[in-house]
Amino acid sequence: MILAAGLTPAWQQILSFDHLTTGEVNRARSTLWCGSGKVLNVGAALHHLGAESLTLSPIGGATGNQVRDDFASRGIRARWIPVAASTRVCTTLLDESNSITTELVENSSPLTSLELDQFVAAFEEEVQSATCVVLSGSLPQQTPPDFYRRLMQTSSVRTIMDVRGRELIECLPLRPWLVKPNREELAATVGRSLDTDSAVIQAMSEVRAWGAEWVIVSSGPDPLLVLGPEGVTRIAPPHVKVVNPIGCGDSLTAAIAAKIDAGLEPLEAIRFGVEYSARKAASLYPVLLEPRNEPSPGHSAAGD
Repeated sequence: MILAAGLTPAWQQILSFDHLTTGEVNRARSTLWCGSGKVLNVGAALHHLGAESLTLSPIGGATGNQVRDDFASRGIRARWIPVAASTRVCTTLLDESNSITTELVENSSPLTSLELDQFVAAFEEEVQSATCVVLSGSLPQQTPPDFYRRLMQTSSVRTIMDVRGRELIECLPLRPWLVKPNREELAATVGRSLDTDSAVIQAMSEVRAWGAEWVIVSSGPDPLLVLGPEGVTRIAPPHVKVVNPIGCGDSLTAAIAAKIDAGLEPLEAIRFGVEYSARKAASLYPVLLEPRNEPSPGHSAAGD
């Protein structure tokens, strides 16, 4: 079982416009709502891939209830930690005239010490049945930066991380199996700009020297850079018509976890993840859905 854990879920609104003009009244052509944020995207993608998995996340308020109902309606296994703060709302604006995506992100509210302790206790319980753990997403304000390290200290299974900065640095001495920042997140982690591939590879080498076994860095449609025990590999994604790029990185993370857990070699799993992530880019939702559930253009789903 793959355990997907994180503290920053979202109730996601996706608005599609024929043309979006800032400073003007814009009427959306379609509106979609779904549970999202890195941890929920990973959990939903694992479910779509058919992997045995469990999503562990805090939820609160009316928006948290909507997340719970959304996952239940899709049959995605989850364990929810009830919290006082309402689950944040994030909004994606899709301008179809020029394929521009704008993301409006609400920061997650702080969690109390008791709520964080309850999350840790639930993680300690569920990780006993896990063969792989995926930790993803930033930490809410006021959360100790070593929180993910606290989780890792209770686990002995392979860990995949999609986090950045000090939150990642705190965990590297515990030797996560794979870390997956994008180029900007890697720059934030090493504390300097990374303007060339050689600079990125140098930073990846540093992160690997600090403890990660595999480091992969994505950069939108550009080739993915992979650094493992045998050196650097570049993997170019297939060309697709991009509908919504939000969630592609989470789909990549989930696909790697699913295929590694199924026994594929690391580079095979990563190549599959790159192809799966590209397929997601052509989807309206943050993750791929079953074909019968994929909305057609102009469709308006839950939350109307």
